Amino acid sequence: MDSSNITPLGGDVYEIDTLLAGHSGITAAYLVLADRPCLIEPGTAGSAPVVRRALDELGVGADDLASVVVTHIHLDHAGGVGDIAALYPRAEIVVHEKGARHLADPSRLMRSARMVWGDALDALFGELKPTDSARIRAVEDTGVIDLGGGRRLESHYSPGHAKHHVGLVDSGTGDLYVGDAAGIYIPETADVRPATPPPDFDLDTALASLGRFRDLGPQRLLFAHYGPVTEVESTLERSAEELRVWVDAVRAAKDQGLELDHAVAMVVERTKDRYAINSADLDPELAAKYDVLNGPANNVAGIMHALDRHA
Repeated sequence: MDSSNITPLGGDVYEIDTLLAGHSGITAAYLVLADRPCLIEPGTAGSAPVVRRALDELGVGADDLASVVVTHIHLDHAGGVGDIAALYPRAEIVVHEKGARHLADPSRLMRSARMVWGDALDALFGELKPTDSARIRAVEDTGVIDLGGGRRLESHYSPGHAKHHVGLVDSGTGDLYVGDAAGIYIPETADVRPATPPPDFDLDTALASLGRFRDLGPQRLLFAHYGPVTEVESTLERSAEELRVWVDAVRAAKDQGLELDHAVAMVVERTKDRYAINSADLDPELAAKYDVLNGPANNVAGIMHALDRHA
């Protein structure tokens, strides 16, 4: 294996850097090379050729892939589902029931995304193409994906970041694929930052999902953004703490009557010392890279929306 964007993680699990919009280390897909190969988090439409090359290199042909599973239907995770489904015609597509209809008919999802991202949408994500509804399997609070040989992937409903979010536990390794429910992990600095976009973010729901993750007792967390983490308990605790800190900071900004731009500036100032990535000793391009999808404005807007909803 000579591809620089494939990393073996043990247990027949391979991390694939989807090279989102040409950036390395932002969004990972994962291939479980079991008897029934399973692709988790295919990434964007623009990443589909990258993912296909990686699967070719790992020996997974067009008729070999058994399942494609997404933790949720945000475009950085699921934007490539339609393309991958077309390339791998035997693969079952698994998603939470609240996201299934958007994979079959992405028009409403794409309209909403274009309102948020504007002209940047095409360069960042591309177009989510429809998937034949007959190939989509919707799971509810829990579900099972057969990996063959007695191995299974178990889905656990974990809203808070998104109402269609699931975490996935691999019975063979104890890995938990956390999607965005535990925030963003930055491997270069071991920072954990929140991911609280509108319109679905809800603090209490998100904290309950983190508690559910802890109760599952995983051996390792596999972040879509980005990579494996073995310090499970402490990382989930930090994820919860960051959510509380950001919500408290945004609440303070709202109490002062600040508009979004000023609230963002205040929250950034209050939280900047929490993250090693903001250190003057580090390459500023690293911080800029993670702001592509996890910029503070999007997080603050999501928290403001949640506070307004509860008010």
